[in-house]
Amino acid sequence: MKSCNIQPQINCRICTCITKCICITKRGSCKKGMVISMCEHLALSDDILMKIEKPERYIGHEVNSVVKDRDSVKVRFAMCFPDVYEIGMSHLGIQILYDMFNSMEDVWCERVYSPWLDLDAIMRSQRIPLFALESQDPVKDFDFLGITIQYEMCYTNILQILDLAQIPLLAKERDDSCPVVIGGGPCAYNPEPLADFFDIFYIGEGETQYRNLINLYEECRAAQTGRTEFLRRAAGLPGMYVPQFYEVSYNEDGTIHSFLPAEKGIPATIRKEIEMNVSDTYYPMKPVVPFIKITQDRVVLEIQRGCIRGCRFCQAGQLYRPVRERDVETLKKYALEMLQNTGHEEISLSSLSSSDYSRLPELIDFLIEECGRKHVNISLPSLRIDAFSLDVMRKVQDVKKSSLTFAPEAGSQRLRNVINKGLTEEMILKGAALAFEGGWTRVKLYFMLGLPTETEEDIRGIAELSNKIAATFFDTVPKEKRLNGKVQIVASTSFFVPKPFTPFQWAAQCTKEEFLDKAYLARTAISEQLNQKSIKYNWHEADASVMEGVLARGDRRLCEVIRRVYEKGSFYDAWSEYYNNERWLETIEECGLSVDFYTHRERPVDEILPWDFIDCGVTKEFLVREWEKARREQVSENCRQKCQGCGAARFGGGICFEQKIDSSIHFTK
Repeated sequence: MKSCNIQPQINCRICTCITKCICITKRGSCKKGMVISMCEHLALSDDILMKIEKPERYIGHEVNSVVKDRDSVKVRFAMCFPDVYEIGMSHLGIQILYDMFNSMEDVWCERVYSPWLDLDAIMRSQRIPLFALESQDPVKDFDFLGITIQYEMCYTNILQILDLAQIPLLAKERDDSCPVVIGGGPCAYNPEPLADFFDIFYIGEGETQYRNLINLYEECRAAQTGRTEFLRRAAGLPGMYVPQFYEVSYNEDGTIHSFLPAEKGIPATIRKEIEMNVSDTYYPMKPVVPFIKITQDRVVLEIQRGCIRGCRFCQAGQLYRPVRERDVETLKKYALEMLQNTGHEEISLSSLSSSDYSRLPELIDFLIEECGRKHVNISLPSLRIDAFSLDVMRKVQDVKKSSLTFAPEAGSQRLRNVINKGLTEEMILKGAALAFEGGWTRVKLYFMLGLPTETEEDIRGIAELSNKIAATFFDTVPKEKRLNGKVQIVASTSFFVPKPFTPFQWAAQCTKEEFLDKAYLARTAISEQLNQKSIKYNWHEADASVMEGVLARGDRRLCEVIRRVYEKGSFYDAWSEYYNNERWLETIEECGLSVDFYTHRERPVDEILPWDFIDCGVTKEFLVREWEKARREQVSENCRQKCQGCGAARFGGGICFEQKIDSSIHFTK
C-alpha cells in the first residue's frame, strides 16, 4: 500500500484533518488499484495494513457507508457479524438494521466484523482495541454492541469480538462504562449456550422494538439509573430476553427441572417480534458497496419472508411463519433504485422458496426487461425445477448453462414423506428431463444423512436416484445433441442436525461414527451404479456436525465450555481448517458434561427444553403433531393447500389471512 499522487489532499469525512489518498491493491501498485480518500487517523497504521491480507476489510470509507457527526447523535450502535468481512458484508439482515438505525437522527450505527487471523494476532500483541469501520473508534466506547448469531459454530468468534474489543466476556462483570451487548438472529431462539455473554437477546425481527429499546436507554441514561436497572426495564419490553433475570435448575439426570424469572415483573415467556407489513418497512436502498469481492456481491431483493412448505427439518421454515409477501410494485421500485445506487451488475431474489411468491411471473418479466437493458445478471436461488423455473432460467442465463440444483434431501420416497419434503421421484425426474432438454448437463443434488427413521435402503436410494437422473439424460438427449458427450451429477450429503422449534427437536442425532458409516455406504452404493462415472459424491465433515448439534440444543451449562474452548485458542470454528474437535471434546469432559446427553438421545416430548420459554409463533402442540406424523410417514399439506393449525395465525396477517388464490399462479411441488 502506497500514497498515491493521483488525487490531492481533501477533507476527511470523519474528522477535521486533511486526508491523504490511498491506493488499494494487493501489490501496492497504482496502475490497477482503487484510489480512495483516507483519513490519516485510521485505527491501523500503514505499517500494519501493509502486513495483513486484504487491508480493505478494515479501512471503512466504502460507497454508501454512513458517517455522522459524533456530537449530533445520542446513541452509538456497533452492529457486528462475527465472521470475516466478506461473509458479514453479504448478510441482508445487518444491511436492513444498518439502514434502520441510521435513519434515526439520534443514532449512528457502524459495522464490525471478526478480524482475520493475521490481524487478530497483531491486535492482541499490540493491544489495539477492536474498532468500528466508519469512525475507526473503539467498540468499547459505544453504547450498544449488537451481534447477529447466524450459526452455532461462530460462537467462539463472538468471544473473539468481545475480547478484542476489551469488553469483559461475562455480562456479570461489565459496568456502566461497557456497551450493552445484545444478540439476535436465528440462533437467539436458543440463547442459553450464550446466556453468560450477552446482556440482552432480541427475539425475532429487528424492525419492531429497537426504537423503544433505544428510547428506554436514553431515558435511563438521563435519569442515571445504572446498567442493571436499564436491563431490568428492558426485560419488560416485548421480545427482550435478559438472561440475568432468569434462574434454571436441573434434575439429577441433567435435564432441566425449572426455568423461571428471578424477580417479579419479569415475563415468564418471551414472544418473538415480527414485522407483518414487510412492504412498508425499512429496506436498504443504498447498501454499502465493498471495495473487494464478497460472498454475495450483488443487489439482494427480499421478495417474501417465511415459507409455506413445512419441511420438518427446517428451522427457518418454522421461525419465520407466517409467510409475508412484499408488494410487487414496491419490489420493482426497490430493484431499480438499488441498482442505481450501487452499480452492481447482478441482482438476486431472496426467499426461502422463491417459487411460492405469488407475483413471481410479473416480477421476473419486469426484471428480465430492465436488467437486460442495463446488462445486469439475475440470480434466482430457491426455485423449484419445473417448466416455469426452467423457462425463466433459459432467459436469464448465458448460452453456456451453469449447473442446476435439486434438493431431494432424502434418497427414498418413504423418507421424503417422513421429512415432509413434498417432492416425489416423478417430479424430480421430470424436472431433470426438462433441464436436459433445455441444454443443462450438470446437476447438483443435495441430501442429508442421519434423518430420523433412516434405513440402509434410504441411503442406497441416494445412489439410485442419482443414477436415474443420469439415465434420464441419456434417454432424453440424442447423441448428436450431447455437446460434451456426458452429464455430470454431483451428489452432496450433509449430516442432519436437529434444531430447536422444529418437529425434529426431540430426535436423536447420529454419532460421528454412524455419520461416517452412512457416508461410506452412500459412496459405495454410488460406485455400484451403472452410470457411476457420471456421478461425483461429496460429503460434509462429521465432527463439526456433531458439535453443531451440541450447541444447537444445549443449555446454559455450555457457556463455560465455550469460554474455555476460546481461552484455549479456538475461534473461526466454522472454518474447517481451524476447527479443533479434540479441544471441544476435551473441554466438554472437563466441565463434567456429555456429548451424548445433548445429541445422541431421543428426548421425550414432556421434557423441559432450554428454549421452551420462547414463543416462536408455532405452538409446541403443533410440533408434537408433526413429530408424530413423521413417525407415521404421513405428509402434511402446505399452507396454501390446507392450514395445519401451527399457531402463526395469531399474528393477524400473512398467508393465514389470504384468500385462496388460483393454484395456477403458484408453482407447487
